[in-house]
Formats: sequence, structure tokens, C-alpha cells
Amino acid sequence: MGDLNKSIFQDIDPERSATTSEGVVTQLREMIQHGELRPGDRLPPERDLAKSLGVSRPTLRAGIRSLAAVGILQSRQGAGTFVVNTEGPPSLDSSPLRLMAALHGFTTGEMFEARLSLEMAIAGLAAERATGDQMASISEELTGMYASLDEPEQYLVHDMRFHQMIAAASGNGILTALMNMVATILFDVRRKTVNRAHDLKESAEMHRQIYRAIRDRNSEEARLAMRDHLLLAQKAQESEETASDEAPVESASQRSGAGKKK
Repeated sequence: MGDLNKSIFQDIDPERSATTSEGVVTQLREMIQHGELRPGDRLPPERDLAKSLGVSRPTLRAGIRSLAAVGILQSRQGAGTFVVNTEGPPSLDSSPLRLMAALHGFTTGEMFEARLSLEMAIAGLAAERATGDQMASISEELTGMYASLDEPEQYLVHDMRFHQMIAAASGNGILTALMNMVATILFDVRRKTVNRAHDLKESAEMHRQIYRAIRDRNSEEARLAMRDHLLLAQKAQESEETASDEAPVESASQRSGAGKKK
């Protein structure tokens, strides 16, 4: 792993050189499939790679973006572009799904429905497969949720990580990648309204039920607990969105002060 020997690009047959972004994608995919590019390898500088592949730099960038969107390449600012390391679950860019949602009018309800199907399956698998370390990671995020009941935005971060830890524990990289893609979009929507959440403690308790079912290796109970939680989360978000049309957002300190007066 590491920097690549430039010779593997210098030896590219001119007749097979890419001329479009699709050609760039095809060429790099083939090099990965043939083992010429390996997980963790850094691609040559953009100028050199574009010259080797026989394309313009904008065409190269478009091809790299396509491969990054499906979790094959990863661009790191100041470091370069790398073939994604296969350790851990794959990651899919949510941008293509966002575009499809805009083009086809996907609703938040449809997104929730997709997430419900994916995460119920994931929770059941996690109950069967989670390791001790993965259980500890899930528990840690649950603790973080209880510690941030008065900080909705921070609570939401722990909430998202809790679900990501469960997905990783499922042992199914495809389900994990798809769940993260959908959940990321819903997370971006929810963080705009979460400051209006009425009862995060109830949400935390439902997360606890999911954790307990997974810890007890009860696959069916984990699926049902995940279903109940996500249905409640959908209702909570709808309530927050309605409230946002009726009143200004309160600050965390205002909510905390109001709670102390009760």
C-alpha cells in the first residue's frame, strides 16, 4: 500500500486510454479488479494521472468523483486520492440519492420507510453477530445520549453513531452502506428541527430497549424495538417540523431554564 509505481500508468495501451469520465471509471475499475491498484494505494498527482490516461483534468476529476460516490476512491484534502481501504464497512456518498430524491420527488416518509426496512434487518443481524467490543461501542453511544438530553444537537450526533455502531455489528457491509446513505439524508433534515424536540428521554429509553435486545441476543425483539423507535422518531420529526412553522426556535439555555421551572 502507499504511493504507486508510475510505471503501471505509463504502460497503459494508448488504444485503451480513457477519453471520457466513463472511460476513466472503466480504466481504474479494471486496474483494481486486476490487482494493479490495491486498497490504500494513493493515485499519482492529478496532472500525471490525467496525462497517463489521456484525458483532461476536468474529465479525470469527474471520473474520480463517480468512483468516490460508490465508495471505491476517497479524496483527502492535502493528501491526494486513495483507493478505499477495505477494512471496515463500505461508505456510499449520499449525493446520488439526494439527486434522485429531487428528480423523482422522494418524500421524507419514503426515506423513513426505506430506513425502517433496512434497520430492522440490521438490528436482527446485530443481535446474532455483535462482538463484545461492538456491544461496548453501542453502549458508549447510549451513555452519550443520556448525557446530552439537554443538548439536542449533541444528542442527535450520539443517536446517529448508535445506529452506525449497530449497522457495523450486523456484519453486512451492503446493508450498512445503504442504511448510512439514507440515514445521512434524514440526519441532515432532523438537525434543522431537533432543537424543538419535546422529550428526548423517551427516545433514549427506546434506544436502551434496542441495546438490551441486541445484548440479550434476541433477534426478533431487536427488530421490533428498532421498528417502534423509528416510528416514534418519524412522528417526532413531523411534530418538530410543524412547530417550526408556528414559533421561533428556542435556544438550549432557554429550554433548560424552562425545564427547571417545572
